[in-house]
Amino acid sequence: MADEYVYCHGTHCHTRHTQDRIRGVKGSKVLRTKKIKVSNWYNKMYQYFCSQGCYDDFANANIQQIIAIAPRTEPLETPIEVQRIKHPETTHNNGSGYSWTQRAWTETKIKKCDNIDNGS
Repeated sequence: MADEYVYCHGTHCHTRHTQDRIRGVKGSKVLRTKKIKVSNWYNKMYQYFCSQGCYDDFANANIQQIIAIAPRTEPLETPIEVQRIKHPETTHNNGSGYSWTQRAWTETKIKKCDNIDNGS
């Protein structure tokens, strides 16, 4: 299989001042968009962008078109169970004469649940 490459889709990739973007011969040098090797190992956003900065530039420049592909007109919800656990004040002593006290506190645990019947 031949190696496949794509060019970074970042809108300002070709303007960033880094050594690996310099191309050309003396007198006609240019800053070029980075070439990215296509790989199944990172087949998400880094398949098309050389850095988080280039991804952010692209997203900021094209956010309206991106959202138009799959607009969200209703909120998403996840059924949960909320459990509050009260922990008492605890004194810890390591046996060397040093001790410390942990104040009483309340822990909130949120657990995703199957809420198919909705209690009916």
